[in-house]
Amino acid sequence: MTTKIILDCDPGHDDAVAMLLAAGSPEIELLGITTVGGNQTLDKVTHNTQVVATIADINAPIYRGVTRPLVRPVEVAEDIHGDTGMEIHKYELPEPTKQVEDTHAVDFIIDTIMNNEPGSVALVPTGPLTNIALAVRKEPRIAERVKEVVLMGGGYHVGNWTAVAEFNIKIDPEAAHIVFNEKWPLTMVGLDLTHQALATPEIEAKFNELGTDVADFVVALFDAFRKNYQDAQGFDNPPVHDPCAVAYLVDPTVFTTRKAPLDVELYGALTTGMTVADFRAPAPADCTTQVAVDLDFDKFWNMVIDAVKRIG
Repeated sequence: MTTKIILDCDPGHDDAVAMLLAAGSPEIELLGITTVGGNQTLDKVTHNTQVVATIADINAPIYRGVTRPLVRPVEVAEDIHGDTGMEIHKYELPEPTKQVEDTHAVDFIIDTIMNNEPGSVALVPTGPLTNIALAVRKEPRIAERVKEVVLMGGGYHVGNWTAVAEFNIKIDPEAAHIVFNEKWPLTMVGLDLTHQALATPEIEAKFNELGTDVADFVVALFDAFRKNYQDAQGFDNPPVHDPCAVAYLVDPTVFTTRKAPLDVELYGALTTGMTVADFRAPAPADCTTQVAVDLDFDKFWNMVIDAVKRIG
């Protein structure tokens, strides 16, 4: 059986890898890719989505989403993703041939969920949660029809945009608050998990061995991402966050989870955007949220390598 997903993203080096994992995994039926302003402006991340789809010949339709957070000013992650949002030096990016659909991303999300069987479509947001929040506010019935929401964002112990807040949540905490407080099943794949998904030289070498154009693209992504992470956050090897969320829908044994109530801080002078996981055991019987805890490193990277190999 395959899992139908909508990938809501803001490419981004690691979003690009998430796209490849979704497209190259037979366990996933990629119904569409929606874009949201985040790592860079909406125009730039939508262009990057088209570029990745062109490189890997991904035929899932692409939909432009929301340009800015619900309430707050635009912030972008230029220090990590560069001026283009997917800065890369050792690979010539093509002009995109994949087009963007006319329908707005929020409407596509609603229409897709309402027109498929209840419990059959999962939402996989790997950027700010603005599109998802607007969709569930515009059509509240989707909350009871979504199979699950598996998002990359937050963290229960660490932050990256501030001491306690992760970028995707921090730049639109109001949207995250909406998404976290709906009653759909939700898995938060936060920094505590994704900082285990490091693109080491050994992993990069395995992609090099594939000898394909798409694998060369991945290696170039890692090289650029590594340098930016070394300069901005002191990582020796970059954490490749976003494909971790997709990986859970390919094979949920790729990481362990812990059920816990989740919420988002909106007002703290030092803590706005912090995701708060209540680990006072046991979680209430009606708790619908959980957090990712421990990654199976080898299973994860073998999954990504196999997907890139299938794409060819």
